[in-house]
Amino acid sequence: MDTVEKIKQQINENPILLYMKGSPKLPSCGFSSQASQALMSCGEQFAYVDILQNPDIRAELPKYADWPTFPQLWVDGELVGGCDIIMEMFQQGELQPLIKETAEKNAEEGKEG
Repeated sequence: MDTVEKIKQQINENPILLYMKGSPKLPSCGFSSQASQALMSCGEQFAYVDILQNPDIRAELPKYADWPTFPQLWVDGELVGGCDIIMEMFQQGELQPLIKETAEKNAEEGKEG
């Protein structure tokens, strides 16, 4: 599987996915730290990919996403944005319902199957 296919698979399999430097518990940059803190405070589980451990994804994702920087938040297969957008949405109370609704919707879909 090539890198772009791997990226597509990760985005398809994880309704809430953060591409970041490091992990939510041990972020490796301030922007990834802020983004993961905002997501964690929404209270729902989310997946993450540490791009420092995946240099192929780090190289390919900006081209695939047409978004040059990390972190990148993907919700339901759509790129939401990077740290500034995540923090702005969080402060305006827009991130929490998006994350909650996505998590609930996907939990229901999982039960039906």
